[in-house]
Amino acid sequence: MAVGVPGVPEPERDEKGGVRTALAGLTTRGRSFLAAGIAAAVCAYVLGQGDLLRVGLLLAVLPLVCATVLYRTRYRVAGSRRLSPARVPAGSEARVHLRMDNVSRLPTGLLMLQDRVPYVLGPRPRFVLDRVEAGGRREVSYRVRSDLRGRYPLGPLQLRLTDPFGMCELTRSFSTFDTLTVIPRVEALPPVRLSGEAKGYGDGRNRSLALAGEDDVIPRGYRYGDDLRRVHWRSTARYGELMVRREEQPQRARCTVLLDTRGIAFAGQGPDSAFEWAVSGAASVLVHMLERGFSVRLLTDTGNSVPGEGADGFAGASQESADAAGLMMDTLAVIDHSDGEGLSRAYDLLRGGNEGLLVAFFGDLDEEQAAIVARMRQRSGGALAFVLDSGGWVREPTDVPGPENEQEERLRMLRDAGWTAVGVPRGASLTELWQRADQERNGITAAGLGEGWG
Repeated sequence: MAVGVPGVPEPERDEKGGVRTALAGLTTRGRSFLAAGIAAAVCAYVLGQGDLLRVGLLLAVLPLVCATVLYRTRYRVAGSRRLSPARVPAGSEARVHLRMDNVSRLPTGLLMLQDRVPYVLGPRPRFVLDRVEAGGRREVSYRVRSDLRGRYPLGPLQLRLTDPFGMCELTRSFSTFDTLTVIPRVEALPPVRLSGEAKGYGDGRNRSLALAGEDDVIPRGYRYGDDLRRVHWRSTARYGELMVRREEQPQRARCTVLLDTRGIAFAGQGPDSAFEWAVSGAASVLVHMLERGFSVRLLTDTGNSVPGEGADGFAGASQESADAAGLMMDTLAVIDHSDGEGLSRAYDLLRGGNEGLLVAFFGDLDEEQAAIVARMRQRSGGALAFVLDSGGWVREPTDVPGPENEQEERLRMLRDAGWTAVGVPRGASLTELWQRADQERNGITAAGLGEGWG
């Protein structure tokens, strides 16, 4: 975008407004010179000192001349901003590249470039640009970093023009801005055996028929390129032409990640709080399952499903995994506590069909909510729950330990219902808990009590 510096185009210029703008741009030095000049002129008039009057006029006229010349200077500059990358995990740095182009026929004077950034991203960056020749450009960059996820606006870009004596400064702003998205931290999870399969496709998955048209029957006629090993000889003898068995196409396995966002279920705030751990855990599982070829969706306690574009709200089969992951990460970047008190909305959505693998992150559960969670297991192929004791996350090591029997009782209820339930202590590693859950579930499988979770 291009802006005129420092004033508006000549036909639209308001002379009175221009004078006020120029005088308002006087710096502390310029105002001091003007005040000293006026004081010296008054003293010269009272004392009858001609030399003092000349000094006073010089001091008073210099800032006025600088302001007038600065305001009358006409040239145009174009500014642009580029983020690298535009989506960054919490705690990581992003670089912002600024570019200024002088699109006028005159060289610029001394310019000060300033970009507006939220305080959580760091100090406001300022750059001093020397004379930019006609048609020339200058490129500068700075880094931003945030430990808090969210969406942060960058801009608008401000350009400050000063005279060589530092008597006057005039500022103009560009109107455009960009947005930096800080997504939750993502842990790389190790591969484990999910529902007896190592990938999102496999022999153990449900299969769908790949029909070629309305007249495609069992068996169908041979087509050029069909594998001869799929020839159905009995039908070939019956119809007098080569017939092949119909094709089978594996369906993509499904995974639902349920995130409990109830405000009453989590205590504490900040990047090290229990809720932030749950958000980061949900993001890690979403990315891990998409990389393994699963159709994935994100579900919250409010019943909202993300992205909600594919069949039954699942993403990955009908759109690119990278796009689906980006949409879910953008949602998790701004997700906050809900006002709900229960998990019934999520349960109503889950009991509508086969959800495949269900991975859930819960805060504090009372007996009623634990019973609802236990019933969620009925419609899933496998269920894994990470249950956080948020009270333990806010207690200091020197504090009296809270009651642990209540959380153990909730975990037992979920395990009796078929969940693989894991308690999450303060500062726990999701990778270690992920492997521990796999080991616990494999132990149950070996005992003949169920299939592998996943």
